Amino acid sequence: MNLVEEVYRRTDNFPDSEKYGLTNQMRRCAVSIPSNIAEGAGRNSKKEFKQFLYISLGSISELETQLIISSKLNYLKNKSLLDELNEIRKMLFGLIKSIKI
Repeated sequence: MNLVEEVYRRTDNFPDSEKYGLTNQMRRCAVSIPSNIAEGAGRNSKKEFKQFLYISLGSISELETQLIISSKLNYLKNKSLLDELNEIRKMLFGLIKSIKI
């Protein structure tokens, strides 16, 4: 959830021309990560939960790509969001490994 807040804060400074492009897409990806974790946790089986965790991993990869693009376009100046995203990815992989089906 902290990552979502930070993505929203950072994308506030993006050019207006990106409002419906990169800004919107990055925010949707960021929100998708904890949303899919929550939805999966509310399901009836470990198998379904694991599937939603994998969907979250896909959103992490998508957001990572968009962060790199934003950096190359000089919309983002530092790489702290990428570092945070990588930490979340590691935690998610750990959670996936811990679920025995």
